This record gives sequence, structure tokens and C-alpha cells, in this order.
Amino acid sequence: MSERKIVTGKGIPLVGNDIDTDRIIPARFLRCVTFDGLGEQAFADDRASNPEHSFNLPQYQNANILVVNANFGCGSSREHAPQAIARWGIDAIIGESFAEIFFGNCLTMGVPCVTTSSANIKSIQNLLKENPDVNMTLDLEDMQVKCGRYSSSVKMDSGARSMLVSGKWDTCGLLTKNIPQIQETATKLPYVAW
Repeated sequence: MSERKIVTGKGIPLVGNDIDTDRIIPARFLRCVTFDGLGEQAFADDRASNPEHSFNLPQYQNANILVVNANFGCGSSREHAPQAIARWGIDAIIGESFAEIFFGNCLTMGVPCVTTSSANIKSIQNLLKENPDVNMTLDLEDMQVKCGRYSSSVKMDSGARSMLVSGKWDTCGLLTKNIPQIQETATKLPYVAW
């Protein structure tokens, strides 16, 4: 199983409230059969209209921790949005708040979404603008985020946190780990032929 306890790497600031799933991955990219290739299209329209969009800037191309503002992922419930972000290379998201369905889709994929105050987010985003190479760490066991020397506490629903830290978010991993128990249970089911 894939436990998610600590995420380390570089950060990418994405400033703005109410960034919805239509902006994260425009509707024309939803016709795919798999999620392959969605990462390249993350924020496609925003990036096309704004050359200074953080996903366009070379200093953030290897970033894996996204730092956002309030109500991130609002709008439609498309799971393509977190898939696009993850396939772009994001392993964790720190924000002021998240839309509930977006948060749930991220959890299903093992992408932690933690929250902290608006002041903390602004401080982290400013640090990342000043020094894109600063190291970041998100610690889900201690519920802390560090950005260089800056540190703050973060929050996450205890059930979601427990799923990530224990690896129970990974349903395929749970099934593969417990094959003997699954086979034993299946032998007791009257509608499963062995």
C-alpha cells in the first residue's frame, strides 16, 4: 500500500480564489478514454491567455507542491481536474480551502489537500515567488508545512489524514495486500463459483 506521510520538493504558487475545474482542465480535454496526456493540458486556457501563469514559468516546471487560495477546485465534479494536476507532477496541494468533491477526488488518488490560514498561504506564495528553489516539506504526521525557514501548521479532516498516512486510500493496494482473505471470503459466498 502507498502511505502518504511526507511530501518534499519544490512549490508552485497559484494565486486566486475560486479557481474552478473548468479552468484546471477545460472541457474540450474531457473526451479522453484514459487520463493520459491530461497533465500537459492543465490550466491550458489560463496559460494560453497569460504567459506569466505559474505553470508556464520555467522556475516552477519541476514543482510538486501546489499552493493555492480559497475554494480551489470548485465547479463541476470532474475527476479530470485532480488527474490533470497530478499528471502535471503535483503530489500535494496546500490551500485556504477546497471544494468538497475536488478534495474527495484528490483523496481517492492519494493527493493530500491540506488547509491553513490566508496569511500563511500568502506568506508561502510570496516565499515561492522570491525563491522558487526553496525546499518545501508537507508532514502529514505532524501536520506541518515548511517552506525554507518558514513553518506553519496545516489542517485536514482526521479521517482523510488517517487514510493517507496508513495507505488505506489505496484500494487497489488494499486488495492486493489481502488476497488470501478475499479468496477465503469468496469461497463462502453462494454466488461465486470456484
